[in-house]
Amino acid sequence: MLEGEAVVLEGEAVVLEEDCAERALPVVESRPVASVVAGRDDLRERGWGEETALLRLDGTRFGPEALAGLEQFSHLEVVFFFDRVPEGDIDSGARQIPGHEPGAMAGIFAQRSRRRPNRLGVSRCRLVAVDGLDLRVTGLDAVAGTPVLDIKPWVEEFGPLGEVRQPTWATTLMRGYY
Repeated sequence: MLEGEAVVLEGEAVVLEEDCAERALPVVESRPVASVVAGRDDLRERGWGEETALLRLDGTRFGPEALAGLEQFSHLEVVFFFDRVPEGDIDSGARQIPGHEPGAMAGIFAQRSRRRPNRLGVSRCRLVAVDGLDLRVTGLDAVAGTPVLDIKPWVEEFGPLGEVRQPTWATTLMRGYY
């Protein structure tokens, strides 16, 4: 699509302001707000549901007031950095779907692999307790030492609207993950 070209979104024509494919996107830097200071330390891909972890806010930037009111929520959405994935292991195309017939491929944006281009993970977990700068959670699929980039309360209204669908391979692959 080129600058000035019209595309149709939701039945309405929209004119593109700039050709995004030719424009250099800005570099985005982020600084962790917390880290996983206790919890599982191995990277196996099963059994995260019962795991307990402790997140600790960066005390040089935040005080306990940054967590005020968070205890009223049952779940959190945690954005973290897969710091143990070497840059050389990042996927940018498609890869074989584990446990499926040869040639069954899924692109990096059709999977939740830790080998993502920006090595970002997003996890929804149960909030067990808030204590000063610490958050105790269960079901967080990040290991001890992981940098946490953001913590948000899970609010039902931010969940998907309408029916959710996914391929059978995703359901099969995720069995036993949590």
